[in-house]
Amino acid sequence: MARTTAGSLVQAKEAEAILRGLFLRGLDGDAAAYHQFLQKLSAHLRAFLGKRLFGWPDEVEDLVQECLLAMHNQRHTYQPDQPLTAWVQAIARYKMIDLLRAKSSREDLHDPLDDDLAVFADSDTEASDARRDLAGLLETLPDRQRLPIEHVKLQGLSVAETAAATGMSESAVKVGIHRGLKALAARIRSSAS
Repeated sequence: MARTTAGSLVQAKEAEAILRGLFLRGLDGDAAAYHQFLQKLSAHLRAFLGKRLFGWPDEVEDLVQECLLAMHNQRHTYQPDQPLTAWVQAIARYKMIDLLRAKSSREDLHDPLDDDLAVFADSDTEASDARRDLAGLLETLPDRQRLPIEHVKLQGLSVAETAAATGMSESAVKVGIHRGLKALAARIRSSAS
């Protein structure tokens, strides 16, 4: 156990040194160093958030992007005499707390559906109406959201197969599905009101 902890400390110090060096060079105007910093930081954030939000890969990817944007916008607040990873993790924790609060409030709005509701009635006409309505809703989405939903959710392709078919990255496919489903849910809610 002590060996693992010592190894983790060494890795943490190495990550701090690399990230901090790239970040400071980026602040001094080195665009290549800043780009490399963002790439390495993305991996660091995915690991950090992935441990805390296990089972929510779409949320992790969205949070990584939100954190990167927040850190970019707040880079002037970083104090060079402080550890960079502490600053990064503080921002990530705030973003994660915001997500959990939002998720909790959304979950409170959901009512369980009873299986005997008329909405579950079987009918060929209703099925074709539903297909037509779904196709119409999907057409309102941009391709980066519509295509992943069609391939993965409707055709049953894997994320990897969809990425290969569309030329998108696997992460982009997951994000597209997540954001597309959110957009569809919002449209359905607004049309029901």
